[in-house]
Order: sequence, then structure tokens, then C-alpha cells
Amino acid sequence: MEVHVSSIKRQRTIRMTFTYLLLVAMVVVIIYPLLWAVGASFNPGNSLVSTSLIPANPTTVHYEKLFAGEGSLLYGQWYVNSLKISFFTMLLTLISVSFTAYAFSRFRFTGRKNGLMLFLLLQMIPQFSALIAIFVLAQMLGMINSHWLLILIYVGGQIPMNTYLLKGYFDSIPLDLDESAKLDGASNTRIFWQILMPLSRPMLAVVAMNGFTGPLGDFALSSVLLRNPEYYTLPIGLYKLVTDKMGASYTTFAAGAILISIPIALVFLLLQKHFVSGLTAGGTKG
Repeated sequence: MEVHVSSIKRQRTIRMTFTYLLLVAMVVVIIYPLLWAVGASFNPGNSLVSTSLIPANPTTVHYEKLFAGEGSLLYGQWYVNSLKISFFTMLLTLISVSFTAYAFSRFRFTGRKNGLMLFLLLQMIPQFSALIAIFVLAQMLGMINSHWLLILIYVGGQIPMNTYLLKGYFDSIPLDLDESAKLDGASNTRIFWQILMPLSRPMLAVVAMNGFTGPLGDFALSSVLLRNPEYYTLPIGLYKLVTDKMGASYTTFAAGAILISIPIALVFLLLQKHFVSGLTAGGTKG
């Protein structure tokens, strides 16, 4: 009996050791490039060849250069453009996805199955495959350099996948809640706003996070529509920074890339409590 117990403990120890080693390896893979980017942003000079993980003579000159507004480096304007596009993409995505997911989850109508199948197919088609069509459409509408057209394109791309996510979450909420509310005289609109939406805050937080971070990491779509430097987003502006043959600065690029993570981290901190506690809080209120 003791041999059997010791064998189980040994196997458990081996599994735990392997698990922790795997977690440590994943942390190293994720953290190491980030540390290099941070180190490069404080290294003097413009090249990555002479940079080190821990700078011998750290400097903040690259961060100062970003906001100095010299030449075509309009980092502050690009930052504002990116935040504007990300915020409105997140907001419009939440509104549109909430309505579409509620309709597919709670109503039965002609074309429902075909609509869900269409959303599934749209998820399989990369959004950048329509770059030429989007560019032609923007030219026909006279909306080259239009942030609002870019926002609408981002929102359209977010709807299929996030609708499936939120619909699945709505499906997990018992229909008994809807029926009880209807017996008390509640309309579908009231059920949607006062029952389903509070209970769905964890998934709404995921949808909001997807809507906010998507535009901050996109280069393909934004580079097709935004042609003038004052309309650039951060991915386009930073890309132009390192492709300039006469003045490419990889260390300044590293500083700009590090600053992109600040709004993402803030949004995550604001939403993280809803990931876990949103369902419990929504179910116990009232």
C-alpha cells in the first residue's frame, strides 16, 4: 500500500514538474522579446546591433523624440488616431454584436440557420482578402484617409466571430429567466437590457477587448485607406519609421512599440474584474 501511495506521489511530482517547466518556458518565450524591446528603447543610437538587454548608458532620448514632432514623425497624432479608432470600434462592436447575438439566440426566424452559416463562412475568409475591393469602394465614396470608414470595416470584421461567442453565452442563460420576466409583463427589450446584458458581462468584456486591440495591431487594412501621415495609425507610422532608408531608427521604433501597450494594459485592468465576477454579480443583483 505504501509503495502504491509513493508511486502516485512520484507521478504527481513528475507531472507538476513538467507543468511548471512548460509554464516557465512559455513565460521566457513571451517575456524575453518584450525585455529586449524595453532595453532597446533606452539604448543610445539608432541601430539594434549595438543594443543590449540592460543598457550601459540608458537614455530617454527616443521617447522624447517621439513627441518632439520633428519632420514626418507625428507620433502623438498617430497615438490619438489609434485610440479614437480603437475606442469607437470597441463601442460599435459591442452594440452590434449584442443585438445580433440576442436575435440569433432568442428568436426563431426565416434565414436564421443560413445567417449563422454565413457568419461561420465569413470567419474562414481573411479580412485582408478584400483589400482591393475596399480600396476601390473608398475611392468611389471619396473616403480615402477616412477614419470612420476604417472603423466601420473593423466593426464588420468583428461581428461574425464575436456574434458566435456571445450567442453561445446567451444560449447558456436559461430561458426560464425570460419566461418569468414575460409573466411579470417585461418586454423583449427590457429582458435584453436588464437580464441578459448584466449576466453576460464576462463575454461582453471579451468582445470589448477584441474590439479594442484589433485596430491597434492592424497594418494591412489601415495602410490601404490611410495615405497621408497626419491620418496614420500607430502600426503604419512605426512601420514607416523603420523603412525610411535615410533615417531608420529601430530604437525609436522600440520606444513607440512599448507605448502602444499602455492603453491595452489599462483596458485589460478595467475589464478584468468582469471576466470572473461579472456572472456572479449579474446573477445576485435584484
